[in-house]
Amino acid sequence: MAVANATHGDSTLSFACGNNSHYCNDYCSLCDEFYGAPTMSCLSTLLKRLCLDNFYTTMTSLNSTDWCTWSNVSGLYSNLSLCTEEISDCLEIPWPNPLMEQIFVNIHSSFFKDCPSEELSDPPPVIVFALVITPICLIPVMVGLVVLKTKNGDGSS
Repeated sequence: MAVANATHGDSTLSFACGNNSHYCNDYCSLCDEFYGAPTMSCLSTLLKRLCLDNFYTTMTSLNSTDWCTWSNVSGLYSNLSLCTEEISDCLEIPWPNPLMEQIFVNIHSSFFKDCPSEELSDPPPVIVFALVITPICLIPVMVGLVVLKTKNGDGSS
């Protein structure tokens, strides 16, 4: 949504700027000055300078074996996510968007690709067979016990 001559603080912008953060005016002013609008190129530049550089620097300072331990990276990952969301909100660019998706795919392929996944897998076939055949075999036995008990219990059958 473009608003002609929207005023924020000391500057006059040619577009609407979000106000979710006290930095919004700065982000919007930079986009206005260098890109003329809150474009994806401006968003990309701001994200690289303000969010990604810090994330990459901190991640590379960690031992690569620590990347797969969530408690070691959860704070960094959360801060990155919040940073990208804040800048997008200020520029009134929807979040997530294809740029964000690509950024996070790149991060995962750079840092987390060798981490073991804890996906659930099917048990071995022997276990599956035992779990399936047990109730199948128990049903006729239980029916037989009920019939036998009924015949012996009341004597009239």
